This record gives sequence, C-alpha cells and structure tokens, in this order.
Amino acid sequence: MPLVNISILKGKSPEYIKAVSNGINSAVIETMSFPDDDRYQIIHEIEPQCLQFQQRTDDRVMMHLTMRAGRSNKSKQAFYAKVVENLAKDPGIKPANILITIVENHDVDWSFQDGIAQFVV
Repeated sequence: MPLVNISILKGKSPEYIKAVSNGINSAVIETMSFPDDDRYQIIHEIEPQCLQFQQRTDDRVMMHLTMRAGRSNKSKQAFYAKVVENLAKDPGIKPANILITIVENHDVDWSFQDGIAQFVV
C-alpha cells in the first residue's frame, strides 16, 4: 500500500492513463506483496515543458512511492524491472523514459482516516 504519485505528460487518453496506473499497481502487487485492493495513486498531468527529464523529449513518466520501511533491495529492484516491462508493453513507454523513486517511512507516519495512526494503535 504505497502512496504512488505519478507524473505523466498532459493530454493523454483515459486508456493511456489506465494502462500506466494498472501497470504500476500490478508491479507493486507482484513484486512487493501488497494486497490486491490496496491502491493509493495520484496521477498528475504535467505540461511537457514542466516535466524535465534530462535530455529526454519522448513520452516520459516519473513516479514517487512513499511506503512503510521493510521491503528488501531485491524486491525493490524487481519492482523497477516489472514497472518498465509493464509500461513498455502498454502503453508503450520506453524503459529509458521511466524514473522511479522510493521513500520509506515508519508506521507512525500514516493516518488513513479519523486522525489516527492506524498501524500503531
């Protein structure tokens, strides 16, 4: 159940957005053992000139995951590989144009509702 912020170029079709969302979510589930129904994603549509990614000018995606600490380096590396595989298949994004960052935090850093840190109650 990571919180996934996804930045894509503005103007993409609903099908494209769904493919990106589903490709990332299935990689999370498959490689990091999160439950199937734990999807927390925010998709940001960004003007091309505002999504700077070195010299890349083609289609590009940046994603930032925030999640509880504890996943192994091996599972993170498997996640990176699975995301680029999924997004290369559908919607056809080149693996070189996908940037992924993961930030880990602690149980007390999450409140899903009611102002309570559910993981530490």
